[in-house]
Amino acid sequence: MDAKKVADLQRRILFYETILDSIRNGVVITDQLGKVIFFSKSYGEFLGIKPEETLGRHCTEVIENSRMHIVAETEVPEINDTQSIRGQAMVVQRIPIRIDGQGLFVFGQVMFKDVRDVHTLSSRLSLLESKVEFYEKELTDLRSSKYTLQHIVGSSTGILELKQLAFRAAEIDAPVLITGESGTGKELFAHAIHYASKRRLYPFIRLNCSAIPRELLEAELFGYEPGAFTGASNKGKAGKFELANRGSIFLDEISDLPMEMQPKLLRVLEEKEFEHLGGNRLIKSNFRLIAATNENLEDLVDRGKFRKDLFYRLNVIPISILPLRKRIEDLPQIAEHLMKKLSREHGTKMASFSPAVMQIFRSYPWPGNVRELSNILERTLFALDGDQTQVRHLPLFMQDLGRESSKQDNATLKRLRDDMEKETLMQTIRISNFNKNQAARLLGIHRTTLYKKMKKLNISLKQT
Repeated sequence: MDAKKVADLQRRILFYETILDSIRNGVVITDQLGKVIFFSKSYGEFLGIKPEETLGRHCTEVIENSRMHIVAETEVPEINDTQSIRGQAMVVQRIPIRIDGQGLFVFGQVMFKDVRDVHTLSSRLSLLESKVEFYEKELTDLRSSKYTLQHIVGSSTGILELKQLAFRAAEIDAPVLITGESGTGKELFAHAIHYASKRRLYPFIRLNCSAIPRELLEAELFGYEPGAFTGASNKGKAGKFELANRGSIFLDEISDLPMEMQPKLLRVLEEKEFEHLGGNRLIKSNFRLIAATNENLEDLVDRGKFRKDLFYRLNVIPISILPLRKRIEDLPQIAEHLMKKLSREHGTKMASFSPAVMQIFRSYPWPGNVRELSNILERTLFALDGDQTQVRHLPLFMQDLGRESSKQDNATLKRLRDDMEKETLMQTIRISNFNKNQAARLLGIHRTTLYKKMKKLNISLKQT
């Protein structure tokens, strides 16, 4: 062998020995007879032995309770085995390595100098696993829906059929169109469908089509690139469809979607891809659409205010929520559920309902549905002076209902409710100093809904 090859071989040996010497807890290599051919410096320092003095000696002469020679005989690796050295339990591994033309060798390494380190590591890993499990649950709670099918209260035939329909809808990825009067709980059903589906671990993204100015709606839905329009963030923004990837997107008041946006929504539903506003890169998103409206979309289609092809694309799984007056047998259960919820939120004592109050509730048509019932109960909660809700705790218009003859016709009931609603709206508008946005927030409704109610009840915003 020429000098160059010898020098190259020496460099390679030095390289490998340096690496083996650097292994923290120690390394030993024996031949098939159990004789030491390499002993790392770190191992020597730990055992108080000079590595060069171990070479050629049998492993049992150098290392207490060694099994390197046994592994050489059996050629069966021993991984994470316990070995006692100087009264200290260590964790080691012994691996047989056969090299063609050179024979069998055994690689031994100390994994842990103290077996207690393994228990410490195990405890740390167990703690980390618990934390990961906890954070995964928290992340699931934050990203997914707030309500499940169990939050839909009622035992009437109608509501049980609706819950069963919602459960079946959750098993399919097709679009769902939820219809019903205001306050019936359309968003509650949307949450429940998402939670019951395989997408529940992923985001539930909500957008009210009437709450976003039409000039900003496209940017909200599809996102935009930096500087796409005046006032746009210089960092850009992801859209709702992008955020809903692998999850669900809920578009409330879909009937208010501008006509110019409808073909764009149709394309996204069919292709599951879109571009940022001001961008040219196609973005794919695997989302499930749930839409809701209190309008009759078929009528809007006939009047040319909603695209027929989009209506058919949305109406794959239709779910029509019953108004409260058509499942009045559920009212006591719903009222009790809401009262418990409100009591927890406000830190007040739970109160029952007197028979007279429940009779008024049963006779009232509830045009505002469950949302109106919740509002009435919240107002009643602060008027309580005992453990039971009495007629005197109810709003004045409901107290009047209790004094009215049970033969009152629906027109009289509607007039009484409209008068009360008008009084409430006007008082709220005055309290908010005639600020429409603030008034809507105080009432817990969207600004467009406030406009509709003001127009219906002939309320002007002019200050008097």
